[in-house]
Amino acid sequence: MVPDIVVLVLVSAFLHPLWNLLIKKSSDPQFAFMFLTFTISACGLIHGLIVGADFSAVFEVLPLLAISIFGQLLYGNGLTATLKRGDLSMYYPIIRASPVIVVAISVLFLGKSYAPIILLGILLVVFGVFLILYRRGTNFLENPAALGFALLALTGTGLYSLADAEMMKTMSPQVLIFVIDGVIAPIYALQWYRARPAKPAAPLNLLSVKTLWLLVPGIICYASYFLILLAYQLGGDVATVTALRQASILISVILGGMFLREGAILRRFSAAAIIVGGIVVIALN
Repeated sequence: MVPDIVVLVLVSAFLHPLWNLLIKKSSDPQFAFMFLTFTISACGLIHGLIVGADFSAVFEVLPLLAISIFGQLLYGNGLTATLKRGDLSMYYPIIRASPVIVVAISVLFLGKSYAPIILLGILLVVFGVFLILYRRGTNFLENPAALGFALLALTGTGLYSLADAEMMKTMSPQVLIFVIDGVIAPIYALQWYRARPAKPAAPLNLLSVKTLWLLVPGIICYASYFLILLAYQLGGDVATVTALRQASILISVILGGMFLREGAILRRFSAAAIIVGGIVVIALN
């Protein structure tokens, strides 16, 4: 992979867990994620208008667009449900292990085959996942709901990664982000509205400093997503790009320990390193 693409992916990897951390610290992660989605779509629209992007190109890739939207919905709902139930440093590595899903979908549905070294990489990922979930003196799967939602988010990530990489051959990143997040944002808004308490503790003020602060994770997320799509557009292979992006796993573990006071960070960091190693093996062979 050319150095320019590597730099784009690594910068995106650094940005990605930052907005996850900000959403995690929010008092209402579901509202924060909904607000973030509207922000991302707005960023795509503004950026696209500035550079003169062709928004009509979206009509040429409607089936792929539908797959990406479906994957994004799986990912978004799985992510917010996971953040409500589990530690960032424990479940973020599972959510971001998307190259495993990319390989699985490629084998099962796209007719690809992989060498034994790829299977070794998958085993490393599985072992790392088990290690990161283990807690001494407790039930190994003490939070099966969080694990299930993390796996749901993982599946969604793999689906939209494959679709996005293909769409980047014919359209600009700004258009894709504007359309996809523009479609899913109202869905998240409806979900949040239906799930909110009948008598909220305080009225919602969209112009409050607390609410406007949520623009920050949205802008960070847009930058991270845009850089990945740009890497695809420049010719980056989807499996290799998603593998390099797993550097974000190590960052998420560090952030979870520093800012969220999550425990067993050294063990989780070691387990995350094993997951990253397995993913790199999968993508680079």
